Amino acid sequence: MASKTRERLLDVARQLFASNGVEKTTMNDIATASDKGRRTIYTYFKNKKEIYDAVIERESEAIVLKLRAVVTSNLAPAEKLKRFLEARFDIVEETIHESTTSQLLSYITLDYKRLERIRTLAVAKEQGLISRMIDEGVQAGVFDPVQAKLLPGVYQMIFQGFDFCHLRNNFSQFNMTASEIRSSVINFLINTIIVKPTI
Repeated sequence: MASKTRERLLDVARQLFASNGVEKTTMNDIATASDKGRRTIYTYFKNKKEIYDAVIERESEAIVLKLRAVVTSNLAPAEKLKRFLEARFDIVEETIHESTTSQLLSYITLDYKRLERIRTLAVAKEQGLISRMIDEGVQAGVFDPVQAKLLPGVYQMIFQGFDFCHLRNNFSQFNMTASEIRSSVINFLINTIIVKPTI
């Protein structure tokens, strides 16, 4: 019951932060919108900053949940990397398709700082996951150690560009569809990092 109440408070706080902005949202607003008293809120959180930090943590974790599941799986290194990349593309596409115009407007105006913090924390978690996965592949002798060192940075730049193009629905300049870019990136990254057999 306690965890359900805490999650309810975080859900309400997230919605209020997105619609009103963090600065304009008060503890009273959260209490009223969640049908809980202020005393209940203070049972779980010391102040608004603690609620805000918990919202950021929860939302960043939701973004990387699929990626974490892949990294902790028992798949072989090359298959794991392929599934990780597919999951990352899925996350972008699902996020864009689920976003409404009001959510995107919120991102640009009131909610920009919160979403930027979520993105920054999610990227840090994502980098930790990809590094772990690459280290496993190098130790197994499947991934080239030189190329493996380059992959996290290249990966991040590729996805920042893809995210931006997807947000603007602007793939025509590449003469490729989003699906074709997805396939090309996955094949390129996997073929670049895998140790080539010596003849």
